[in-house]
Amino acid sequence: MQILKARYALRASASQFQAWSNTKTRSAATSEKKVEYKPIRSVLVANRGEIAIRVFRACTELGIKSVAIYSEQDKLQMHRQKADESYLVGKGLPPVAAYLNIPDIIRIAKENDVDAVHPGYGLLSERSDFAQAVIDAGLRFIGPTPFVVQQMGDKVAARKAAIEARVPIVPGTDGPISTTEEAVEFCKTHGLPVIFKAAYGGGGRGMRVVREMSEVASSFERASSEALGAFGNGSMFIERFIERPRHIEVQLLGDKAGNVVHLYERDCSVQRRHQKVVEIAPAPHLNPETRQKMVDCAVHLARHVGYENAGTVEFLLDDKGNFYFIEVNARLQVEHTITEEVTGIDLVQSQLKIAEGMTLPELGLTQDKINVQGFAIQCRVTTEDPANNFQPSTGRIEVFRSGEGMGIRLDSASTFAGAVISPYYDSLLVKVISHAHDLPSSAAKMNRALREFRIRGVKTNIPFLLNVLENQKFLNGSVDTYFIDEHPELFMFKASQNRAQKLLNYLGQVLVNGPATPLGTNIPPSDVKPYIPGVPLDLSPEAIKRQELTGENTAVQPPKGYKQILNEGGPEAFAKAVRQHKGLQLMDTTFRDAHQSLLATRVRTYDLLAVSPYVAHNFSNLYSLENWGGATFDVALRFLHECPWERLRDMRALIPNIPFQMLLRGANAVGYTNYPDNAVFKFCDMAVKAGMDIFRVFDSLNYLPNLILGMEAAGKAGGVVEAAISYTGDVSDPSRKKYDLKYYTNLADELVKAGTHVLCIKDMAGLLKPQAAKLLISAIRDKHPDVPIHVHTHDTSGAGVASMLACAEAGADVVDVAVDSMSGLTSQPSMGALVASLQGTKLDTNMSLQNISEYSAYWEQARTLYGPFEATATMKSGNADVYINEIPGGQYTNLQFQAFSLGLGNQFEEVKKAYRVANLILGDIIKVTPSSKVVGDLAQFMVQNKLTAKDIEERAEDLSFPKSVVEYLQGAIGIPYGGFPEPLRSKVLKDMPRIEDRPGKQLPPLDFDKLKKDISETYPEVTDEDVMSAAMYPQVANDFFRIRHKYGPVKHFDTKTFLVGPAVGGTIDVNIERGKTLHIKTVAVSEEMTAAGEREVFFELNGQLRSVFIRDVKASKEMTIHPKAVKGDKNQIGAPMPGTVLTIKVKEGDKVDKGQPIAVLSAMKMEMIVQAPKAGVVASVAITNGQKLEGDDLICTLE
Repeated sequence: MQILKARYALRASASQFQAWSNTKTRSAATSEKKVEYKPIRSVLVANRGEIAIRVFRACTELGIKSVAIYSEQDKLQMHRQKADESYLVGKGLPPVAAYLNIPDIIRIAKENDVDAVHPGYGLLSERSDFAQAVIDAGLRFIGPTPFVVQQMGDKVAARKAAIEARVPIVPGTDGPISTTEEAVEFCKTHGLPVIFKAAYGGGGRGMRVVREMSEVASSFERASSEALGAFGNGSMFIERFIERPRHIEVQLLGDKAGNVVHLYERDCSVQRRHQKVVEIAPAPHLNPETRQKMVDCAVHLARHVGYENAGTVEFLLDDKGNFYFIEVNARLQVEHTITEEVTGIDLVQSQLKIAEGMTLPELGLTQDKINVQGFAIQCRVTTEDPANNFQPSTGRIEVFRSGEGMGIRLDSASTFAGAVISPYYDSLLVKVISHAHDLPSSAAKMNRALREFRIRGVKTNIPFLLNVLENQKFLNGSVDTYFIDEHPELFMFKASQNRAQKLLNYLGQVLVNGPATPLGTNIPPSDVKPYIPGVPLDLSPEAIKRQELTGENTAVQPPKGYKQILNEGGPEAFAKAVRQHKGLQLMDTTFRDAHQSLLATRVRTYDLLAVSPYVAHNFSNLYSLENWGGATFDVALRFLHECPWERLRDMRALIPNIPFQMLLRGANAVGYTNYPDNAVFKFCDMAVKAGMDIFRVFDSLNYLPNLILGMEAAGKAGGVVEAAISYTGDVSDPSRKKYDLKYYTNLADELVKAGTHVLCIKDMAGLLKPQAAKLLISAIRDKHPDVPIHVHTHDTSGAGVASMLACAEAGADVVDVAVDSMSGLTSQPSMGALVASLQGTKLDTNMSLQNISEYSAYWEQARTLYGPFEATATMKSGNADVYINEIPGGQYTNLQFQAFSLGLGNQFEEVKKAYRVANLILGDIIKVTPSSKVVGDLAQFMVQNKLTAKDIEERAEDLSFPKSVVEYLQGAIGIPYGGFPEPLRSKVLKDMPRIEDRPGKQLPPLDFDKLKKDISETYPEVTDEDVMSAAMYPQVANDFFRIRHKYGPVKHFDTKTFLVGPAVGGTIDVNIERGKTLHIKTVAVSEEMTAAGEREVFFELNGQLRSVFIRDVKASKEMTIHPKAVKGDKNQIGAPMPGTVLTIKVKEGDKVDKGQPIAVLSAMKMEMIVQAPKAGVVASVAITNGQKLEGDDLICTLE
């Protein structure tokens, strides 16, 4: 405090000396009148935010004590901390009203020894009664006299003064008007277009342009309402509207002696809804003669009215060079900064010194000494969402990192991590000012600075500002007030990734609420970090040089494989090469069917990619790598929160030499239902483009029309068609008549005839015994000697290796295996066992057992990460009873797991027996997804209801069968071999519709453009691959989009972190892309909850503290929290921005049309009409008048 007093004493002494030393020159310099010099010791700024801080800084530089005022809502804002002293104003009043409380402001000033009051801009800055109250209290008002403030603030009086000073004006009303009738009458008399302006305030509030008579009344009411809320007076002024003008304003300074100078002009033409967005000084390409006339008019008007201190005269400049007076801003402007930059003159310090009594000549501010250097640009960074019609964004700033450097100035207030942006005040966050020798250079600096900003937690308009700065018309300086309206490309934004903060939100979610994907067992993920076997490094001089530059080792290219043959010669050359190969060839199922069978398909891309380079280098002679299709598509989206298309592309980048193989469910693609034909064809086409090579096409009933459709789709896409015959029964048992050898050879004939490149025997349950394998493969090989044969099986019985050896000896070219540690049980036979069995024979695979061992060791460790999904939690061994019940491998595991999870493990034997009975009841059908689900559902239905086959037969008309059973009998998945079981079908279906042809044949083509448009309304960043995912799994895909939008690319987490979250106190590294690694330390989780039921979770991200707020779902259940609208659900209408409910336009039961107003909200002095996104009936209204809402709070529900 003593230092502070000494500083002010020194300031007073210096000022007194300066005043004394200038006594001799004062009279000569101020010929108009003498001015008394009185130094200012302390200044109260009757404002908030960045302008308050701007004034405080000027005060500090001049040795003047600064005093802040703050509302109750602003108690945590930075401006109160930047002042020497700060005091609460307007206790108990609403946010804006607190700063408009003139008596309380005067009280604070008087009680705290304040000499002068600076009004800033906005709020009370243009209220003459405030200026008068300050003076009446014996204080100095840092601005024009109350009379001038009143005169210039009154649009009519200002126009009159301009006319008297012979400054050109625009035709308009003679005075303010307050009724709709007056507005309509003026427009009828003077014509359109017109512009409504708030008579007692500026800044674009209460401003509307009207071009149609039908819009006059409603626009006037809305503008008047805005003006009333912003300035306390809804009176309006009306002018004719000048088309295509530039908005030019001249900065003035006047002293008490009558001297006035201009500081040249600013171009403020880049506006949106009459609010300035980007300002430039000086105005580019302004005719020098026009400039001189304009500044002369401004100075002349100021002298005419006796203007003192800082102010701005605004003009409209048309395309013919004519300019018209708009208004005088009797205060400092938001954009004063760019004038300061190009002239080098501190306007705020000048204001303070003028208020002390110093004259412009004494300050060295004579017109001949004021020059412009270079160009300056100001961008107003606001908390508004440009992608959502610039709706205000409020909330907590989670991350703030600014852009700085040479030529950049930042004027801001509460721009720091943790700051809360409220809905009560203007949305301005920070003003960024660039200065360089020319406009393009200044724009380049601004562009660079804005790109350096990282603001998370609230939306900002930075993407929009960047588009403006990169627009060629802007860079040329050729802008007018129509610039934004005429350039829709300014509103095309590249979505901010915000990956780091989203990933922290995911970690916080798991820490507070538990795993984001359901865990199946009590076995936790291990702490093991699997050892990844290495690959040969490229030691060429070029590679070593690259390593020196990038710090990364480069692997040599993997050996060429079948993929290169396929690329060079196409599917036919590929099939020929396979057939000509002498030894047995292998397909590795480890990347798909193995973990589908053993780990519930839960293996993540993270662990697949880790070992992919090793596979590429050491297994280049594989026939293929099965890594896609089947259940992986659904599970990736539903449980792993990954994009299956990204998985495919990422694997292809690391494995360029091995063909990829997928499982295609014929006309069902990768889904469980029927799709329009065009959807199946487009799916296959996109799959090939993403990296897929071989399509194993099957149908769950071996229904030929479904098979052929899938074959045609895969073939047209350029893929290898591997038509699959799903195997059931036992061709070696003469008593099994239905699926005998003739059935399979005839079906093979049909598939070859249909153009398959490879024939596959798909033994999904592991029923193909060695002796049956010899019979079946030999028969097909004899009939089709040139077609490669590929055999797939499951090792449920334990006889898988023996069966595959028998297939090989009988003429099969390829068999399926899984690496040892992922083989056996319901998975495929062991790769190592099969390779070892054939070593030294004519069928030798030429695979290295050492490589297989290293590959297996990786998966042995990686498998422990998936303990929560481990099949061995319930299944301890294989079982030869599969030859009796014929349960497919993947389903066997699932049925057993379901039984144990429901506490019915002891009933699993009953389920298996019932499965066999259910199969016979349904006609002894082919059993693979989705037909296997039909049999499984019926079996569980029978066990749960204690039903026998006889019960089903006798009570079929009365029982409520599972949905899948009814749909099967309708023909929804095709027609089974031998037809549907009768009379069961007729009893169950009664009069229900039946499908007697290929199910998808009658479906209309899917409109992908419409689907993409619909999804884009909620998720603008949607890709064509996302659209295809939505076509396959509509609800699952929508849930995935929502999670991806909220939590970002969670695929980059290691598996244990993804499943159960990080350990508090632990650190993880997350590589989100090449050269970008996040170092995350989990610091703490708060024990106390906020009023919204949230817990704060603290992290260190790359050494900087960050935190996220996560709602505790369990603990907050008893709290009253307003519901949120579900993103993507068009029946739920949410608040587009935080704010207060002004008006509710509907009630429960009302019919509404699309676009009809539902409610009116107010926030940040802006009103927003919430419209119905679709036609419907209001089912419920969740809000009340005056209620304060957060973003996305539910407003109403439609039906």
